[in-house]
Amino acid sequence: MLDELQALEQEALAAVAAAADGPALDAVQSEYVGKKGRLSGVLRTVGSLPPEQRGPVGKAANLARRAVEAAIEARRGDLIAAADANLGETEWVDATLPPPAARAAAGRLGGTVHPITALVRDMEEIFLSMGFDTLDGPWVEDDRHNFGALNIPADHPARDMQDTYWLSDGNLLRTHTSPVQVRAMEASAPPIRAVCLGRVFRHEELDATHENTFHQAEGFFVDRGVSVGHMLYVLRTLLREILDDDVQVRLRPSYFPFVEPGFEMDVTFRGKWMELLGCGMVHPYVLEQGGIDPSVYSGFAFGLGIDRLVMLKHGVEDVRHFMGGDLRFLRQFAGGLEG
Repeated sequence: MLDELQALEQEALAAVAAAADGPALDAVQSEYVGKKGRLSGVLRTVGSLPPEQRGPVGKAANLARRAVEAAIEARRGDLIAAADANLGETEWVDATLPPPAARAAAGRLGGTVHPITALVRDMEEIFLSMGFDTLDGPWVEDDRHNFGALNIPADHPARDMQDTYWLSDGNLLRTHTSPVQVRAMEASAPPIRAVCLGRVFRHEELDATHENTFHQAEGFFVDRGVSVGHMLYVLRTLLREILDDDVQVRLRPSYFPFVEPGFEMDVTFRGKWMELLGCGMVHPYVLEQGGIDPSVYSGFAFGLGIDRLVMLKHGVEDVRHFMGGDLRFLRQFAGGLEG
């Protein structure tokens, strides 16, 4: 065992030295000293060894882990220093470009913040005020994170080609922001309180209410004793901040494979009830897939279409306007930041 540990340490140190950038170094860190890393796995097995081996193996494993962690930090510092030294070539500003006011005076209109971007910024502020972290994940996902770990079986309709952009290597363009929930649970121990506000992709036929590129908010909270009441408070607070202080909400039972129980949430807006989002308590299977014990922890999750919320808030009738690039449409929202 001690020889194997020494070999594993040398392998990890070689991988650290070979890491060419930050993402590569993060991958090495996850593989060897992360929550489910190989050196961390050795430490978890020490208790099952014969008593006379536990002390030497435990000490050697801890020393190896510390050596690898120190090497990672040193390598990270070297990479940052190298990037900083190269800023003059990779990042620069054209100081001769006229400022926005001068361009406007010359008859050239400045840009405006896109209505979806504006709402995302507002939502980030609201969630941050409630103690949530903001996360994002890769647009190109694997089957496990997008479907399997979310309790979506192989024969589920969401896997059909009409819904999903599959790639030739077996990966796909993420169809929702829910994979970020799984990745967050894999990377961190509870309590986890986070939201992902990002772009997703569906193989849809375009019309006034369907786009193949749109935006979702995925919120989730995992801790001891989390209940539907906590979920209601968070969603009611969010919707009242965005839509109206007087907005009312109600839950109707519904089915989503990744929550149990699952609900549709309706809201009152401009005098009528309308369906707005799906939510529920995180399914025990999903917690297990994220490395969390469902007998100890519980959580809630919800998914909300950001494009639809912008349409509701501003009275937009065709979702295709958002990705259409028509400046006449976008300049209607010129009250935001210009530049």
